[in-house]
Amino acid sequence: MTNTDVTEFTDLPVVVAGLGVSGISAARVLRGLGAAVTVVDGGSGPGLTARAAELEAIGVAVRLGDGASLPEGTRLVVTSPGWAPDSPLFAAAAAVGVEVWGDVELAWRLRRPLAATGEPAPWLAVTGTNGKTTTVQMLASILTAAGKRTAAVGNVGVSVLDAVLAEEPYDVLAVELSSYQLHWAPSLRPYSAAVLNLAPDHLDWHGSMEAYAADKGRIYEGNVVACVYNLADPATEALVMEADVEEGCRAIGFGLGAPSPSNFGVVDGLLVDRAFVEDRAQNAAELGAVEDVNPPAPHNIANALAAAALARSYGVDPKAVREGLRAFRPDAHRIAEVGTVREVTYIDDSKATNTHAAAASLAAYRPIVWIAGGLAKGATFDDLVQGAAERLRGVVLIGQDRALIREALERHAPDVPVIEAAEGQTGAVAMAEIVRTAATLARSGDTVLLAPACASMDMFTNYGERGDLFAAAVRELEGE
Repeated sequence: MTNTDVTEFTDLPVVVAGLGVSGISAARVLRGLGAAVTVVDGGSGPGLTARAAELEAIGVAVRLGDGASLPEGTRLVVTSPGWAPDSPLFAAAAAVGVEVWGDVELAWRLRRPLAATGEPAPWLAVTGTNGKTTTVQMLASILTAAGKRTAAVGNVGVSVLDAVLAEEPYDVLAVELSSYQLHWAPSLRPYSAAVLNLAPDHLDWHGSMEAYAADKGRIYEGNVVACVYNLADPATEALVMEADVEEGCRAIGFGLGAPSPSNFGVVDGLLVDRAFVEDRAQNAAELGAVEDVNPPAPHNIANALAAAALARSYGVDPKAVREGLRAFRPDAHRIAEVGTVREVTYIDDSKATNTHAAAASLAAYRPIVWIAGGLAKGATFDDLVQGAAERLRGVVLIGQDRALIREALERHAPDVPVIEAAEGQTGAVAMAEIVRTAATLARSGDTVLLAPACASMDMFTNYGERGDLFAAAVRELEGE
């Protein structure tokens, strides 16, 4: 857990790959440490030019339109998470023995000791294919309820670099980490960490499911107290078994059933800890009720148990777990109820951009009119449709790759009515028609569920706009 002496950055020639949010943050931090910083980005255009001008004003050199060549004399490359490992820039760095770090690696090395302990603030880290943001925000809410100065940082949107260098230091950090970030963070050693689940995603970036899983598994390396895994997902436990951890670190499972010793689970509607209690073979600690979780969908209860396990590994009292879960409010577009019209409930889970996320959402309701489709990102839909078929009242198909879902429905749910939205429409006009179409399929007591299992950019700016327009269309329906 050795930190880097900040004086080592003085006049150090560093290249930052990417002019996005994390790249700009890294460039500012490194320039503030006295490094000679050059930012490279293969893109161009007014937006990038404006960002470049802001960095140039503080002495950072910027090269737009060239993200492949390594400036002569470079001693370190700090990359934005999205840059793939086979990028020519990294091949050029490897050829001359230059290390490549991600922004998380840089943040880890720049941690500062707390006055109270003489050690840097612990990191409680979370990764997984789905549920990361919700879990890390739940964890931050629990830690806050315990009286700790904390923040949800990392892939959740708040720069981990800004957090570790904050003027008023944090007691502990709840850190969301993507597979991209973990790939570029070889020194990372969290206090405790959780892998929530594993399903195929970002395989174009990683090259294979095995490489994707291996990068997720990096989060367990060097864990001090607990490696938290999903009892319903054996692949997460396998990553724990492969990890090199500190002596005494424990494997802690979470699941929706009654927990065995050393695990977290649910008993008679209560969230229960049988890991961080005295005589765990006989005793358990009550952490709250299922109703304390918002929303109490099965996969979200699992998220709450994972957050609770990390918090308890840090010594948080059971009462604070309950208070933190009760105080937590999920972000928009994550199983958000946006309205009820003529006794039909409308749910926005636009964040369900892959099949694993959509499956969790579909499992939470019945009967369902499902709005699905968009950009499939190479996904297949047979397992998803087969698992949800008996819950479906009807389906409204949207987007570029709708045919893949339609074919899966024909194979596994041939009796479910399917209506395809008009092609060529985008934005608010398209969504208004989609919602009206879904309403024609729904009956009293049904749920219309936007859980597309696909990315959104063929019809909308992003999943957020897709969800916002869905909510607006439901409000319009209420007024008719």
